Amino acid sequence: MVLVIGDLHIPHRCSSLPSKFKKLLVPGRIQHILCTGNLCTKESYDYLKTLASDVHVVRGDFDENFNYPEQKIVTVGQFRIGLCHGHGTVPWGDPESLALTQRQLDVDILISGHTHKYEAYEHENKFYINPGSATGAYHPLETNVIPSFVLMDIHSTTVITYVYQLVGDEVKVEKIEYRKG
Repeated sequence: MVLVIGDLHIPHRCSSLPSKFKKLLVPGRIQHILCTGNLCTKESYDYLKTLASDVHVVRGDFDENFNYPEQKIVTVGQFRIGLCHGHGTVPWGDPESLALTQRQLDVDILISGHTHKYEAYEHENKFYINPGSATGAYHPLETNVIPSFVLMDIHSTTVITYVYQLVGDEVKVEKIEYRKG
């Protein structure tokens, strides 16, 4: 299992992950973590390291650690996965701008963040994921931020994506399947 998470903004905009998410994220079940940045502090990174030893983080515009790269490519199974925060994508979250980044990185899946809004879609036979903000942190362009994260289950040429969203007091899960073409 691959945890896709980002835009925590702890402690600047939120004090912690929602308790219902913490109960779901248990050590031993997740092999890889792909983080779109804005962890903000070393404590948030250390928390992710308790969930899995293989943690990949790219730098968000509020991260204190300047050693995180702007972009990263990670291979999981048969998939090349590109990771970027997204604050350099203009306009933010724009499918055509993200497709340009996907082509530059030559990846099957592009994961980006920054908008604090969950998205998962196919475009030109590639897969795009934005895990949203795991804490539901404030975003100047999004008035109703729903806390969310993504788990990817990768089997040969198929990715089964589970989206977890905290709507009110209930965790809702959506399943999306992507098959490499």
